[in-house]
Amino acid sequence: MKKLILASALPALALAATANADHHRSGEQQHHGQHDEATFMKHHGEALSGAINHPTRAQDRARDQHRHPGETLAFFHVGPHMKVGEYAPGGGWYSRLLGHYLGGEGQLVGIYANPLTATSDPVRQQRVRDAAAAFPAEVAGFTGLPAEKFGGMALETIPDEQRGTFDRILVIRMLHNMLRSSTADSEIKSMRELLKDDGMIGIVQHRAKADAPWSYVDGSKGYLREADVIAFMQVNGFELVGKSEVNANPQDSADHPLGVWEMPPVWRTKREELKDLGESDRMTLLFKKRP
Repeated sequence: MKKLILASALPALALAATANADHHRSGEQQHHGQHDEATFMKHHGEALSGAINHPTRAQDRARDQHRHPGETLAFFHVGPHMKVGEYAPGGGWYSRLLGHYLGGEGQLVGIYANPLTATSDPVRQQRVRDAAAAFPAEVAGFTGLPAEKFGGMALETIPDEQRGTFDRILVIRMLHNMLRSSTADSEIKSMRELLKDDGMIGIVQHRAKADAPWSYVDGSKGYLREADVIAFMQVNGFELVGKSEVNANPQDSADHPLGVWEMPPVWRTKREELKDLGESDRMTLLFKKRP
């Protein structure tokens, strides 16, 4: 991440974020059109609802009330016909949903970090490559659909046939990990190459307070300042299309000594006062590739 650039831009950005805090916390949203979600749901609501309520998501559904997958994908305008990349799929919570949603007309591609920059350990590098190669079969197992419906790739090399072919890329609660490993610039640059000219990146990220110190928002605690994320994406060739408060949680104080992992569902320190607060406060941001 361009730390020096962000550090110089931070004072003005933080003031702007503070000035707008009441509006952002109100549950309202700003984006490319006040009625876009309604229009989107009119055309794709049935397909999205079918994916969300699919029987294979029975165990995942308990987290829907905190993660709002329907509202989030509607805000990102992820249509069932699109080619969508999911960065760092992890445990598969979104993969199971997106697999059903995109497995008919569209395509879900698991996008994994560049193993050469993510780690210097050759064994771990190969694990990243293997995970990317195994992703189609993994989602096929989730969904019962053919593995050929899905794709997997690591950002080690980008084949020419993949450049400019993605409609959306989703980075769900993973930007802090890129920052921790100092790969954020290169990873976002590679994703930008994958997107179509009108392609977009949707980001859901644990949100720190606007005045949180850098020592708390360097990625190690899982929380990032919204102003920093916006500035970072702008520096890397994107413009903010809009933001949504659908994943906000005002009950999260976002100042936990051990970071976001003190909040459910990890609930690492088992602090009783956090047990029933839901999940972390999260920003939900949509960025468009800039020419």
